[in-house]
Amino acid sequence: MGRIALDAMGGDHAPGVVVRGAVEALASSPDVELVLLGDEAQILKLLEGVDFDRNRLEVIHTSQVIGMAESPVEALRLKRDSSIVKMAKMAADNEVDAVISAGNTGAFAAACQLKMRQIPGVSRPGIGVVIPSFHGPFVLCDAGANIQAKALHLHQYAVMASLYAEQLIGINNPRVALLSIGEESQKGTGLIKQTRELIEVDKSINFVGNVEGRQLFDGVCDVALSDGFVGNLMLKCVEGVAEGFFKTLGHEADQETADDEPAARETFHSVLRRVWARHDYSEYGGAPLLGVNGVCIICHGRSNERAICNAVKVADRFVVNGFNQTVADRFASLAQ
Repeated sequence: MGRIALDAMGGDHAPGVVVRGAVEALASSPDVELVLLGDEAQILKLLEGVDFDRNRLEVIHTSQVIGMAESPVEALRLKRDSSIVKMAKMAADNEVDAVISAGNTGAFAAACQLKMRQIPGVSRPGIGVVIPSFHGPFVLCDAGANIQAKALHLHQYAVMASLYAEQLIGINNPRVALLSIGEESQKGTGLIKQTRELIEVDKSINFVGNVEGRQLFDGVCDVALSDGFVGNLMLKCVEGVAEGFFKTLGHEADQETADDEPAARETFHSVLRRVWARHDYSEYGGAPLLGVNGVCIICHGRSNERAICNAVKVADRFVVNGFNQTVADRFASLAQ
């Protein structure tokens, strides 16, 4: 049974969606225990009259909140009684098995690295985001934790993201590619070329070469590697394009089916809903901060109840599968 802490005050719609998502997770995951950290009065008010297993939910009061736009360094220094800082310390002290936040990503990632430290053998943690595509999901790493990456870091992301894709997503022998401006080995920045040299000699990685951004959705790889700056730009661009496309498609569908029979309109919109569900970030819950010596799940700032509930399930799978030990064992074997 995993004991998982959630930042009740983190995210654009906190604490409401976080509390409701936690209640939903308790109902759908009978083997987990949850700890909500934040403004106790607000949390308890949201729980009034709600039917859930109160033996599996604890509320811990924190007097401070780290805002989405605050400087991570300053926030961690000045707001030590915030939910983010307290959660990370609880994980470091083995009081919880995993931590989840939809709040300030920089502050959350920094707090987890500061308190939990890295898995032995890991130099810099990276965010591994699952991105859906027509051919199936792929993992993008790093999506924003390390914007000044070195070749060593990207090599380590290749190892960790491959294990993540294989053990937690179920992709057999995941194909790893470097995100670059061309497939040719001589193209790319110095970082890309140096990383390629490191990965090519590591036979534990199923390396398939460079990949261009437009190829990511053609099913050519299962893991795409980049530094955190490029990865975050890629992620945000994909999100924007997807949302814009579905809004446009929905609007055009309404115009075209305005005079159709109700059954025909409903059939068309049902198809749109199914397609959107397969490409909705909330289905994947959150992204792990790969490499920290604990389980840290970073959720989208706009997460809804379903995303929070699914993030709990993701965190629990990491705990149950002993993923961090697998990572530690792999790096120990590479060091020999």
